[in-house]
Amino acid sequence: MRVLFCTDGSKISFNALNNFARWSKGAIIDVICVIDWSFLPDEVSIEEDGFANSCANVADNILNYAEKEIHKTNLIMGDKLKRCGESVASILEQTDREDYEMVIMGSHGKKGLQRWLGSVSRDVINNITVSSYVSTQSNSAKKILFATDGTDNSSHALSEAIKLLNLNQKEIYICVVSENPNFLFLEGTLDTHWLLEIEKQQERFAEKMIRNVITKLEEYNLPVAKNAVLTGIPAEKINDFALKEGIDLIVMGTRHKNNLRSKFHGSVSKRVLEITHSDVMIVK
Repeated sequence: MRVLFCTDGSKISFNALNNFARWSKGAIIDVICVIDWSFLPDEVSIEEDGFANSCANVADNILNYAEKEIHKTNLIMGDKLKRCGESVASILEQTDREDYEMVIMGSHGKKGLQRWLGSVSRDVINNITVSSYVSTQSNSAKKILFATDGTDNSSHALSEAIKLLNLNQKEIYICVVSENPNFLFLEGTLDTHWLLEIEKQQERFAEKMIRNVITKLEEYNLPVAKNAVLTGIPAEKINDFALKEGIDLIVMGTRHKNNLRSKFHGSVSKRVLEITHSDVMIVK
């Protein structure tokens, strides 16, 4: 497996690398460091050659440190990539250039509109066609949660996680979230019998989804520590469950979207990424 690790030299980015290493079966890691001075106002004048040399030295130091960190893990050092330019564009160009199965990033956990207007990790996730592993803090890399909705996307996410991650001796959790029927259109909620029937159907469907995940994991002799059927707003319930159980990594599937609407009104996986303290693996 070939993976692209994106780092700005921050502790958060190296938390992502080290967390991923404890899940990985072993992977070749290309490291990219982008020196981005596009943020400088036009009225700020710099001596370009000297500034470029200084930036190059910073990038070299970060890349050399990344190589030392990778050698401490079960990961294999690949290429060291130094770029000058806009961060998101440079990372996307690299993912288009090489055949990566995963992109690793740290997220600084910005709040409100900054999540969308100032986050490199979220802009990259919105536009890459490969899977991503995003982390905000160091954790024990022990407990993994598969949040499934029964779609082909979540089924593919499960298969990819089994293929790419070392799940032996890990604690595996499964959750399914059913929407609350009371949130549906008003005409339907006036009929109590209709509500009860919908709830029964959701419960049967959720149990079927969980059985399907358990059956798939049993094919690889991977036992499940706990499963749960939850009711409510999916992203919030997934996050609540992850907090309660001390989940280290949440695995979710999503479609590849790169339009404005998906960036500001994103899928459940994007919303989970916004609010959780767990690592998140989003499988495209």
